[in-house]
Amino acid sequence: MRKKIAVPLGVAAVGLAGLGYAAGVEVNFYRLRRFELPVLEPGSDPIRILQVSDIHMVPGQRRKQKWLRSLAELEPDLVVNTGDNLSHPDAVGPVLDALEPLLRVPGVFVFGSNDYYQATKLNPAKYLRRGDLSHAPRKKREQNDWQLLEAGLAKHGWLQLNNARGALELGGRRFAFVGLDDPHVKRDRYELVAGGPDIDAEITLGVTHAPYLRALDAFAADGIPVILAGHTHGGQLCIPGYGALVTNCDLDTDRVKGLNTHTAPNERTSYLHVSAGCGTSRFAPVRFACPPEASLLTLVPRH
Repeated sequence: MRKKIAVPLGVAAVGLAGLGYAAGVEVNFYRLRRFELPVLEPGSDPIRILQVSDIHMVPGQRRKQKWLRSLAELEPDLVVNTGDNLSHPDAVGPVLDALEPLLRVPGVFVFGSNDYYQATKLNPAKYLRRGDLSHAPRKKREQNDWQLLEAGLAKHGWLQLNNARGALELGGRRFAFVGLDDPHVKRDRYELVAGGPDIDAEITLGVTHAPYLRALDAFAADGIPVILAGHTHGGQLCIPGYGALVTNCDLDTDRVKGLNTHTAPNERTSYLHVSAGCGTSRFAPVRFACPPEASLLTLVPRH
């Protein structure tokens, strides 16, 4: 009888220890990932892009704020924010404070659903579903003060790219952007930004929050050479040696985070970088085998 009792107690103890690690340790184990993308013309000087995503800020997260502020020490040429900055209606101020040193650097941003709508309690079972999970809100949801967040980012010169195109001069070099509003809540309207790369720019980057296949297909088919996205949290709860179980969209789990490629139906191929992000919903503050992150992407000349 004692042996029968000991087995489930042992399993429970391991489970509790894993939950404690996921909630109390790894969720604060911030890291920087580095990638090189050979996409510039031969002879071009490299450009360093810092991508931050899925901050999901809650007031009082001082460790996260301090880490975000420290990223300015990397001295990037450009910052790309791929959305879901908020996980609490009172977090606009803390987000802007955390990003303040980076706001001195040229930047662009798109929003995710959690920037628009207040976070709600989650049904974990829905994340086990695969396929296209995108849908407009089916009922009225309380909104965050996303206009205040947008104004706070834009007043420093960051470009808002929600279904918009834009360009920045970086050291005398023109870099262009094609952005989509969040496909996860069906706010994406690629027809408003279609037209391919900016012919006067050194390179054109595609920016979106959620890497749904329809968005990736549109960017790649249009000849956009680099696509940056977030949303997936890298799977958030992963199995060591196996990886992510879900992506929270219709992207395959093999590309849940990091640098990959995407080929559109017309056989055009783009680089795709998906950030695992540095936060979680305040109602699911755990990470396992998937530390919070930001990425430093160095664009270099083609070989």
